[in-house]
Amino acid sequence: MRLLHAIATRCARSIVWVSLLALGAPLLAQAASPLTAYKQTNQLIVKYRNGQASPFGLSQSELMRRAQEQAERLGVSLTHVRALGGYGQVLRLPSMRGLEDIQRLAQRMSLNPLVAYAEPDYLMQAQQMPNDPRYNEQWHYYEPTGGLNLPGAWDLSLGDGAVVAVVDTGVLPHADLAGQLLPGYDFISDADMANDGDGRDADASDAGDWLAAHECGWYSPSSDRPSSWHGTHVAGTIAAASNNGLGVAGVAWNARILPVRVLGKCGGYTSDIVDGMRWAAGLAVSDVPANPHPAQVINLSLGGKAACGQSYKDAIGDIRAVGTTVVVAAGNSNDDAADYSPANCPGVVTVAATNRDGGRASYSNYGSAVDVAAPGGQYAGGSVSGAILSTLNAGERDPAGDSYAFYQGTSMATPHVAGVLALMYAVRPDLTPELAAQVLTNTARAFPATGGADSCDTATCGAGLVDAAAAVAAAPTAVEEDDGNQPGFACTEHTASTRSHVNEGRAEICWSWYACAAGSGNYLGFLSSYGAVTVAETAPDHYERGYCN
Repeated sequence: MRLLHAIATRCARSIVWVSLLALGAPLLAQAASPLTAYKQTNQLIVKYRNGQASPFGLSQSELMRRAQEQAERLGVSLTHVRALGGYGQVLRLPSMRGLEDIQRLAQRMSLNPLVAYAEPDYLMQAQQMPNDPRYNEQWHYYEPTGGLNLPGAWDLSLGDGAVVAVVDTGVLPHADLAGQLLPGYDFISDADMANDGDGRDADASDAGDWLAAHECGWYSPSSDRPSSWHGTHVAGTIAAASNNGLGVAGVAWNARILPVRVLGKCGGYTSDIVDGMRWAAGLAVSDVPANPHPAQVINLSLGGKAACGQSYKDAIGDIRAVGTTVVVAAGNSNDDAADYSPANCPGVVTVAATNRDGGRASYSNYGSAVDVAAPGGQYAGGSVSGAILSTLNAGERDPAGDSYAFYQGTSMATPHVAGVLALMYAVRPDLTPELAAQVLTNTARAFPATGGADSCDTATCGAGLVDAAAAVAAAPTAVEEDDGNQPGFACTEHTASTRSHVNEGRAEICWSWYACAAGSGNYLGFLSSYGAVTVAETAPDHYERGYCN
């Protein structure tokens, strides 16, 4: 995926990036599903010492009697199920117990000199593995070095009930997205950019973003460019229908996609993107019907080189206030992500891209603005096998038939994280954006040592590679940590005539004569009358855990 500078034909437009490369690949055979242990059992396997009778001269019936007595002394009741070859016995408890309890019981029973060993009689189950025929090509889900560790996550969550907004080029119907798409909205206000004959409307389908050479002005693009169908590729990574015997799998099989169209020919205006973000979270947007399906996660695989504007800051603050997490691509310029918006905006989860070896993809932006990394893929030696496979459309300009394609980019890394967040929200619906980001970073696994120029560390690629299984396992019981980076703060009045106020949960504070100070008394600076943060007023003129914008 390469960066497209969206330069307007008649006036300046926002800069966005979109994926362009779309190459096919052959089908591979589906691997057999491995087994995984269920987290409970009600049986033990106990093996006694060798011999037709034990070295202690005890019959098997006497051994069983003594085993039952030992169990009773440990506070449990065991019944004999059957003999197991080699003087083993299968013993059953009255009810299911957690594996830790069963393991402790087995260890205690193993102390008996008559017992060779005792162990849980594990309940093994087929691990959640999709039967989609091209799943084997989706290395980014399951490979231990550079993958997302999804099979373990799928045993815990499939994303039921979660909604992920794809704020992008729109999404086309696709057989592998059947049943996954909610009614969305087209927020492109410029009819020429929209390429569908009108401006904003309730049809979020991708009309195509193909370009003739120099159509965007200033010799951009340098040659004709086909439609990218970028939003359809992103949507497939998040929630392609899985276990349907077709195509590919999505990260969160049972989540739903909310298409929000903001990017067209030459890109998209920031004003349209901000409106689309707000609507996706369930916030009101002028002259647009209310969104009946607010998203818990917003995927922004877009951006450009710019400071984070106040319109983005305000929107992200309001979106976080309603509990929605915003995930943003770091950018594809091999540059510091702190210089790219909205990746550099406060309150978002910024994602860098890694290659198949778990190292930083050569194009990926990096630096302190990055929170986590995820597979974005990379072409190598003319092969697409190291890129990201997902749903697409076969049309060169206008929509045609369904297809699949390999793309690379931080635009591809971001929906991996959005999908994991959907899995987390499904098991923890009250997850807050703060807690969601905390779980992602705390459970991320260490970057593999590639030994090359692509090596990642916490200074360049965030806290680590997102580990889907660990994140989903941690989400239900995680509690928010006080990291000290965003302490409570108070707005100190400097003139008697100026007041702060809270309007529907949005604290419009720190007018031109207010100073914002941390609880420690550290001065954080004056804010203008346009400054706003979304916080809770815990005492008169005192607001907890906000951002000084």
